[in-house]
Amino acid sequence: MNRLRKLADYGQSYWMDDLSRDLLRSGELPRRIRDEGLRGITSNPAIFSQAIGGSTAYDEQIARGARGGLTALQIYDELTTRDIRDACDALSPVYRETDGVDGYVSLEVSPLLARDTVGSITEAVRLAGLVDRPNLMIKIPGTAEGVPAVEELLYRGINVNVTLLFSIEAYQAVAESWLKALERRQAGGLPVNTVASVASFFISRIDTLVDQLLAHRIRPDGTSALNPHPNTLQGKVAVASGKLAYAAWRRMIRGERWQALEAAGARPQRLLWASTGTKNPAYSDVAYVEPLIGAHTVNTMPAATAAAFADHGRPGKNLTRAVPAARKGLRELKALGIDLKRVTWQLENEGIQKFIEPFEKLLANIEAKRRALDGLPG
Repeated sequence: MNRLRKLADYGQSYWMDDLSRDLLRSGELPRRIRDEGLRGITSNPAIFSQAIGGSTAYDEQIARGARGGLTALQIYDELTTRDIRDACDALSPVYRETDGVDGYVSLEVSPLLARDTVGSITEAVRLAGLVDRPNLMIKIPGTAEGVPAVEELLYRGINVNVTLLFSIEAYQAVAESWLKALERRQAGGLPVNTVASVASFFISRIDTLVDQLLAHRIRPDGTSALNPHPNTLQGKVAVASGKLAYAAWRRMIRGERWQALEAAGARPQRLLWASTGTKNPAYSDVAYVEPLIGAHTVNTMPAATAAAFADHGRPGKNLTRAVPAARKGLRELKALGIDLKRVTWQLENEGIQKFIEPFEKLLANIEAKRRALDGLPG
């Protein structure tokens, strides 16, 4: 497990993309914090759907909520905020030891609010009040509607994990909202060193879609009329996008606006690499960890990916390497007729839907359990 701990030597924090009541009750979470150097947790509707739908650990609370006349949505709130609160408490020593750099737990607003600025702000404020922990981060999608919500919430002092970022342009809009929020706080006499944020850039899903589009350009015999051959870019676009997003981050922190905020005590909004589990079995199981190790970043890993890196990952300062090659790869992608902006637009919308479906399924499961446990008719 020292390989996971070694990430900190290169300025990267290891967070976990998983949360369940079983994890909290079994002692597994404190063990990961102690032995693996775990520094944070992210959650989403898909994670909660799997945790609540596949366990009896929540049944007692569901039954109590049903007897109290709560709806399925109200019960969902109680279940998730309790788990988040308990996880925040488990990570509070990390939060204190790192002086608020790490130790965060992320809770997402309803995915049905991804296109609703005002609704996202209202829901985020409500959830932050329910959890009531300083090391909570509220997850807001980095959509066009989400970005103004991010700015307003950060201005109000609520920590934000900006999620579902697939393009460099979307990341830059989020970075701008971070700067604006801190500048507003500074202008209003509010501290800029008490609010934290990460920008979650989704990695593997980029390759999943781009690889399909590249395969469309290869003949049955494996040849192609295009130059370069499409297979030379398969499995490479996601990491290239991450490297160029980080290059944009580095340009931002060299700018006068950020340096003025940093002088006032602000800390950078870190890039967080999300969706780092390898989906193509032909690729290395640490393909989205090793190349993206660098200072002021986070990698939130599924359990299987963390185990793989702990077993055979190779830590190293890799994020700033091969940046010219990354730019060349994206130029070549365009030459092959693949518009990365259209790709990332599709991924954003698919990502929202991938959270809506488990969210709605989970509410239906809670409703079924609520009725069964309280003896209500189906």
